[in-house]
Amino acid sequence: MRFSYGGKDQHTAIDIGLADPQRLRGWSGGARDHMTVSETDATPGYLPGPLPAGRWHLILGVPNVRAGVSAPYEAQIFVERAPGITEFADAPLDTHPGWYRGDLHMHSGNSDGKCKSQTGRKIGCPVYRTVEAAATRGLDFIALTDHNATSQYDAERALQPAFDKLLLVPGREITTFFGHANVFGITSFLDWRMTKPGYAQAAKWMTAAEREGGLVSINHPGVPSGEQCMGCGWRVDDLPAGAVSAVEVVNGGTLAATGRADHPAQGFNLWNRLLNDGQHVTGIGGSDNHDADIPADQPGAIGTPTTVVYMPNLSVHGLLDGLRAGRVFIDVDGTRDRVLDLAAIADGQHADMGQTLHLPPGRTVRFALMLKGVPSGLVQLVIDGKAEPAYRAAFVGGQPVALPDWHSDGNRHWIRAEVRDGKGRLVLIGNPIYIAPARASHR
Repeated sequence: MRFSYGGKDQHTAIDIGLADPQRLRGWSGGARDHMTVSETDATPGYLPGPLPAGRWHLILGVPNVRAGVSAPYEAQIFVERAPGITEFADAPLDTHPGWYRGDLHMHSGNSDGKCKSQTGRKIGCPVYRTVEAAATRGLDFIALTDHNATSQYDAERALQPAFDKLLLVPGREITTFFGHANVFGITSFLDWRMTKPGYAQAAKWMTAAEREGGLVSINHPGVPSGEQCMGCGWRVDDLPAGAVSAVEVVNGGTLAATGRADHPAQGFNLWNRLLNDGQHVTGIGGSDNHDADIPADQPGAIGTPTTVVYMPNLSVHGLLDGLRAGRVFIDVDGTRDRVLDLAAIADGQHADMGQTLHLPPGRTVRFALMLKGVPSGLVQLVIDGKAEPAYRAAFVGGQPVALPDWHSDGNRHWIRAEVRDGKGRLVLIGNPIYIAPARASHR
């Protein structure tokens, strides 16, 4: 609701509140001119919860109006009958297109996130501690993804105005006995309960998320399931094309446990399989942080790894559009300055990461690489999941990297770049450029 009134130059004052058919839902007096109430979150001063049918009341209080003064007012009320994408901010935090850095997987005390109290006890970590840590580390966005929970959204709406350089993205980790997946962008209830490891049961929450405009990303698919991590490995093997939009390729918890971004327990195997099946699935990273106090230089700290997304603007819609477009790279160490961008040029066409070149056989593909923040190391092109030695190039001292050309055979392929530093550590992971057969001409 948005509320405005006249007569202020005559010291007229009008307060507002809201009542549903059963109870008072909030009172903000003259402190606000707009507010939101939903099942999962509400503007501070108002209560989230079910929205009962019946007559609702906008309550006006008039602490002052001078005799003979007319004070026209207007209340604009917007009712979304079907749930959809939720923005906690009223407008994009930044309207410029560009690269934005964030963390897409973390937990608060709304599920199993812990941090220390004043006396040093481990407690369920309040949402603000996680948000403060992310802001301190210079991130542009975070998705707080508590397990099957929606209670974190109310705190995020309250915090968003105070953190007007850090986008708070609605998220949750759908946690089943047969795998975990993040859902971004929506706040409505999703029934995660599954008793068998197949798409027939996963479809009920996956299709609901897609219908509302949310994005589904599989989490830590390479982790084995068992008593150490019950249900963590992905076991829904019959996913139809388009069921998921992203895969968590690098998980911060796995990185902390193994010391490697390319460990078999990471998500590369599933990602490669989906890509080789012809699906356009974006590879992302997430810290999977469960303790906001972890120092920033340690694996699994908030922002380690960082997912860097080229977005039309800094908003929830902008993030979802950017992830779906696929111009995304993973900064394993969570730096603030590393950049990896790959473009391909052939037959008069140009494609950035996430885009497609349509080529007949025999065409030469040339690559343009933007690389910043890694002093020396090795760039590797990964083609259809294979890192062939012929498609790698060493670099030193920030000099331009010349990558070998590739020649089309007229079939479907995908090509991405990754970067290792001077010690051989995988530090940057790019997303694919897709090669497809040439389109048939019509006369």
